[in-house]
Amino acid sequence: MPIQLDAEFWENRYQQEQTGWDIGHISTPLKTYIDQLQDKQITILIPGCGNAYEARYLWQQGFHNTHILDWSASALQNFKAQQSDFPDKQLLQEDFFKHQGQYDLILEQTFFCALSPTLRPAYVQQMHRLLKPKGKLVGLLFNILLHTEHPPFGGNIEEYRPLFATHFDIQIMEPCYNSIKPRQGSELFIKLTKLL
Repeated sequence: MPIQLDAEFWENRYQQEQTGWDIGHISTPLKTYIDQLQDKQITILIPGCGNAYEARYLWQQGFHNTHILDWSASALQNFKAQQSDFPDKQLLQEDFFKHQGQYDLILEQTFFCALSPTLRPAYVQQMHRLLKPKGKLVGLLFNILLHTEHPPFGGNIEEYRPLFATHFDIQIMEPCYNSIKPRQGSELFIKLTKLL
C-alpha cells in the first residue's frame, strides 16, 4: 500500500524526530547564493521549509519579506522558537499546491524530492504560478536514483530539463560544486527564471 504523503505523515516525522534530511544549518550552496543577493526588499518563499534554516539566515541578513510554508505545525513551531521575531503572518501552515501568492524568489531545498514523482508536473506549474514575472526558482535537486516507494525520491538532469523547460528558462542546472560533504556528487544547483 503506498505511503500517504499527507500533512499527518510529515507532522508525525517531526514529532518523532525522524528528520534525516535535516542538516541542522543552512546548506552551503544556498548560503552562497543568498550572499550575492543585493535587494533586501524582494519577496521570498521557501516551500516545504521544515526547520527553515535558510529562512533564519535570510531574516538575519535583513530579508524581511521571507515567507515559509510547511504542512507540519511542529516544523513551523521549531523555527519560531529559534527566530521569535519572525512574523506569524509569514508562517504558512498549508498545502503548497493550494497556496496563493506572488514572489520574486522561491528557494528549493529538499521539497521536490519529498513529493511523489507523479506530482512533479503540478509542482512546476504551481512554481510558475507563484512567481512574479521574471521571478526565479533557485535551489538544489538530487541528481541520483534514490527511493521509489518513499521519500526522498531521486531523479536526474535528463528528466528534469524537459520537465522544467515547459515553464522556465533554465539559466543554471548543473552539478553543484559546493555541496555539503555527505551530498557531494549527488546534487544539481538550479537557477530557473519564469517564462511569461
